[in-house]
Amino acid sequence: MGLLKWAIVGAAAAYGIKYITEKRQEDGKSIIDDWNEKAPDLMEKAKQYTDEAVQRVTSRMRENYH
Repeated sequence: MGLLKWAIVGAAAAYGIKYITEKRQEDGKSIIDDWNEKAPDLMEKAKQYTDEAVQRVTSRMRENYH
């Protein structure tokens, strides 16, 4: 039963990789290409969110210990 489970998981992973790397006919790009183009914007948003979260935690810590 364990071997069958791993075969199914492997097949699903292979299909997923094939799906996200397959080039579209319209523009010749894949989902991975789209993610690579959006990565800098997403990283900037994540950095802003992280900075805001750190500021909130820092302000709460100062309020509790002063």
